[in-house]
Amino acid sequence: AQEKKIFVVQGPYPTIRRLLRARGWVERKLPSTGRQLEQHHGNQNKHQLEAGPSNGGSGQGEALLNPHGGAQPLLRTTDSLDYPWIPPEEEEEKEEEQCDEDPNGLHDLMSYLVRDRWPNFIWTNFLEATDRELLQEDPVVNHYARVDAFTTKEGLCLSLQNLPWIEQADPNTFFPRCYRLGTMDEREAFIEDFCLTAARSLLKLALEEAGDRPVRTEQVANSAKGAGWHTSHNSHPKHSTAQPGSPLYPELVEEALEVCKQHLGVLRHRDIDRRTPSPCRTCIDWDRFLQEYYRVAHEGAGLVLTRQQQKQCQNLLQRLAEQLPQFDMEGKFNVWILKPGAQSQGRGKAGGSGQHTEAPHLGGVPLPLCSPGIICTTRLEEVLPLARGCTARSVQVGRWVVQKYVERLLTIFGTKFDIRQWFVVTDWKPLTVWFYQDCYLRFCSRPFSLCHLERARHLCNVSVQKWCKMSPDQDTRVPPDRIWSNKQFQEYLAQLGQADAWHQVLVPGMKAAILNALRSAQDQVCFRKGSFELYGADFLVGEDCQPWLLEINSCPTMSPSSAVTRRLCANVQRDTLCLVLDRKDDPTCSIGAFQLIYKE
Repeated sequence: AQEKKIFVVQGPYPTIRRLLRARGWVERKLPSTGRQLEQHHGNQNKHQLEAGPSNGGSGQGEALLNPHGGAQPLLRTTDSLDYPWIPPEEEEEKEEEQCDEDPNGLHDLMSYLVRDRWPNFIWTNFLEATDRELLQEDPVVNHYARVDAFTTKEGLCLSLQNLPWIEQADPNTFFPRCYRLGTMDEREAFIEDFCLTAARSLLKLALEEAGDRPVRTEQVANSAKGAGWHTSHNSHPKHSTAQPGSPLYPELVEEALEVCKQHLGVLRHRDIDRRTPSPCRTCIDWDRFLQEYYRVAHEGAGLVLTRQQQKQCQNLLQRLAEQLPQFDMEGKFNVWILKPGAQSQGRGKAGGSGQHTEAPHLGGVPLPLCSPGIICTTRLEEVLPLARGCTARSVQVGRWVVQKYVERLLTIFGTKFDIRQWFVVTDWKPLTVWFYQDCYLRFCSRPFSLCHLERARHLCNVSVQKWCKMSPDQDTRVPPDRIWSNKQFQEYLAQLGQADAWHQVLVPGMKAAILNALRSAQDQVCFRKGSFELYGADFLVGEDCQPWLLEINSCPTMSPSSAVTRRLCANVQRDTLCLVLDRKDDPTCSIGAFQLIYKE
């Protein structure tokens, strides 16, 4: 204790405990009253559970959604540190009990002896759960305050909108365009974007076949019909009474060409200091246009394209591609993804509206993990009612974001995957960022298809996929535990003839995206000198191997779900302690796989 080696750990982090004890540190154990509290409140009315901590938190003392039922109140900064908090991604709290063995009671005895001493190191799930008095002696803490500016979907969306004013960087080159539906200006901007994307998509579909023959497209199920998705919402669009093969009105392609021409003119005269003026929103009947576009894109309707129109389409789309960084990845089916803005892991924040009548399980995923949850949609008339249809405070207007779905992505064995990439911030002034050179991939349990929009094909989160059985039509080469290391991915890329893609495209792209996200939110973070934070960024990979940032988690899971994550999660915890503790005494000590990528 005289050597200032007293630590506090909250949450299922047996590796951190073991590593600190091996360094000669003594744990000050906290009273474990949380489980009794959980049992007492576990079956209370779940509809009272209106809010959860932002991923990163705002210090407002919201309630924590407990995946095992009930709610635990977040400790305010004046409360005592009593509860074994379960972070958003941690559901294996029993593992901590099994690993934290103390057969001789030695650790309990040592903890008793330091019960009145201030901790020098705190590793906790949430900063809000920490008693402010414990921070008086300036211990090293593994969180910063107000990081929700980049660790929630809503916060990241807003922060990156301001990036061009902070850095010479365009968020559209690494972050799928995103809108906060609770803000009127952004809601209108989304509607315009949806319409313009539909017009571009129509021209792409029209070029799929050369000549004047009708273009046939695969059917894409709308989200209300996808197994495992929001089946209770009465949001089916009004379909045209015409048969799929019947002629469409002849002005359809001409209208799409005219809209795209006007949009191109706007793009060429953009000014960063003013909002881009709207292309002609009233020059066509958008309701009619979108219904006809749905028939072409999702219902297999025929589309006639003349030779002259074909040339116009080719020329116009080529010029649009030069102006729009997301032109290729956005595809041709105009799929968008609706997300609760303050949550992660593909989960909703709380229950849905009073009309919510879903079955206890949706697509094999327990209801608490998917209600209201993330929703994929291909139709404008589904998005706004879904956003308005939830009455819980946490999912009301202002807490929903809608984001362009990456349609043209790289798959492995026909299956969607994403990348979980760790990094650590050890200071904000000057901003100091360490990139972890090992990471892992998370696979979906069913083959990727835009014909079916259920969770098992489109959400890679382990917390979602753990409830999904592997599809019978899944490629047998997909690992049964649905996890790969980055080394396995590099070997796969080499087999594709893209051996250099990892080091020359993916890693530089991920580093740049992370740094841009941090710089965009830097002024909003409340930091303490001597503290640090480990983050987990999630990326999709485009067909061209370009990484697309989806979100950043402030409390990445350390519970192993596979042999790969068991090894990597242990390694990153070990190396983090080397970085933030050992390096203070020995600047030349090993910091494992961490690499300094930025220091102001």
